[in-house]
Amino acid sequence: MEQDAVIKHNIEKAPRTGNWRYMKPVVNKKKCVGCGTCVKYCPEAAIELAASDKRQAAKNKKVAEIDYDFCKGCGVCAAECPQKAIVMIKE
Repeated sequence: MEQDAVIKHNIEKAPRTGNWRYMKPVVNKKKCVGCGTCVKYCPEAAIELAASDKRQAAKNKKVAEIDYDFCKGCGVCAAECPQKAIVMIKE
């Protein structure tokens, strides 16, 4: 029987790697439907789904939130987003 593995790491000890990017993904929170596609495809695991304000939390709506300390600006999230809610801009 196969079992899933969970990799645990200490985020406090993780090196911040996002400081060398020149393109930055920006989420349009009105377009984002919280499908999680960007989360699945992000090679750095720098995206999570979260309620961005109290109104969204009350509706239980989550949108993509990007941790720019770890995002390298590869653009995979923008390319894979089915709603085109993520765009890449120059930093």
